[in-house]
Amino acid sequence: MKFMFSFLSTYHLLILVFIFGAIIGSFLNVVIYRLHTGRNLSGHSHCLSCGTNLRWYHLFPLFSYLFLRGRCQFCTALISVRYFVVELITAILFTLGVMTNLITDLKTFILYGLIFSVLVIITVYDFNHFIIPDEMTLLLILSTIILLLVKYQQGLLTIADLKTDFLVAIIGTAFFGFLWLISKGEWLGLGDVKLAFPLGLLVGYKLVFSFIVVSFWLGAIISLLMIYLTSLIVRGKTHLPNSHKTLTMKSAVPFAPFLVLGSLLTLFTDINVLSLFSFV
Repeated sequence: MKFMFSFLSTYHLLILVFIFGAIIGSFLNVVIYRLHTGRNLSGHSHCLSCGTNLRWYHLFPLFSYLFLRGRCQFCTALISVRYFVVELITAILFTLGVMTNLITDLKTFILYGLIFSVLVIITVYDFNHFIIPDEMTLLLILSTIILLLVKYQQGLLTIADLKTDFLVAIIGTAFFGFLWLISKGEWLGLGDVKLAFPLGLLVGYKLVFSFIVVSFWLGAIISLLMIYLTSLIVRGKTHLPNSHKTLTMKSAVPFAPFLVLGSLLTLFTDINVLSLFSFV
């Protein structure tokens, strides 16, 4: 990636990538909001409370939200913090892709950018609706396969690597499918099973086991933390926005965010959970 912007220092390159990622994140917010609603993605952005069309200076990623202090300029209604978070996370993912040398040229920039974007959409959509759009999973599968083929073309993978990646990804998916089957869909959804396949391909056969373990660890830790925090809120007679229920061990929690977070953490750090238990 650096050779494409040889006139920039590494510091300025990362700033440029961060800004570009935030712009993509702004577009992802539109996709997330309008997906499966029949709305056109090219429609004008407007306040969800008063319906007033937003001006161009309201649409600067990250900065507009901070400048407006999270409120509509026209009706002062609160703007969901989700918009800011999606822009920030997308910008961070793009930046980490460059920092960890996953993104090295224009091809990998486009493919990893597409993959990161789809993962953000899947995460937020599943968190809000408890469903993973099949078209997003299919897009993730196609973009990940193309990425592997590009790496093969660049000499970073061999045919044996590709075969092993697919085999291990299928085995990992079968494991999640087994959990879905024996739990009758109570532990995780069928969409999670489908999502496991492209995520397994993304991390590669060497890290699939770590990806699965880390995902379950994150799911357990974050779910227990959410249960604990919401119990404190209720005991303190303070309720969560738009909610009157307390999370319990029987509460439904979307699993896709943990799968995505586990895969990204594994991808960026190359963590090997087996080494954590090694005393050698």
